[in-house]
Amino acid sequence: MNKTYIRLLSQQDFKSPTLIAGLPGIGNVGVTVIKLLVEFLDARLFAELYSPTLPDYTSVNSDGICSLLKCSFFASSERNLILLLGDAQPSVDDTPAYYELCGDILDFISGLGCKFIITVDGFPSTHPQNIVHVAGTSRDIIFDYNLAGAAIYTGGRIVGISGILLGLAKIRGIEGICLLSPVVDLVSDREAAFNAYRFLRRVLGLGIEKTID
Repeated sequence: MNKTYIRLLSQQDFKSPTLIAGLPGIGNVGVTVIKLLVEFLDARLFAELYSPTLPDYTSVNSDGICSLLKCSFFASSERNLILLLGDAQPSVDDTPAYYELCGDILDFISGLGCKFIITVDGFPSTHPQNIVHVAGTSRDIIFDYNLAGAAIYTGGRIVGISGILLGLAKIRGIEGICLLSPVVDLVSDREAAFNAYRFLRRVLGLGIEKTID
């Protein structure tokens, strides 16, 4: 495989849907949030993206079954949401791969009429914080989420897919934000992930949960 391949599992009827994307990153915040949303919304897998930009290994489950790394797209048609769950990000040494993969993702969701994206990630913190931070493609969008309770992110940069996807979207005329949750455990910080999940539930009108297993 020398180029990206998208396996379409079912046709979906979206009307200017919002994309929410989470890939492995700091504290595994993005992946955890998307998994929680998929479960809560009973979202259905409708497409898979395979790309040579992803790392050169396969994942193996507890039964010994191998699977090629991919990005999975789930549909919540009632809420008009597309949830993107990534297995991995490209190698940190291959900068062009990030741009190629993000371009392929944006090509696909643009074809579905998507005009707004939300990326979810974490950033290192020395102590736990309940507040979620936001960066976005315009002052107006940032202001809206600031009013909803998010602090304006002042970290200077967003590394990886979460940032590049947002930057490329802006160039293409697609608006969006990145929600960043302060992370203490850089490997897996479920409390930080839940803070972002709870904020998303609230701003999307999905209600609020107080606890997480």
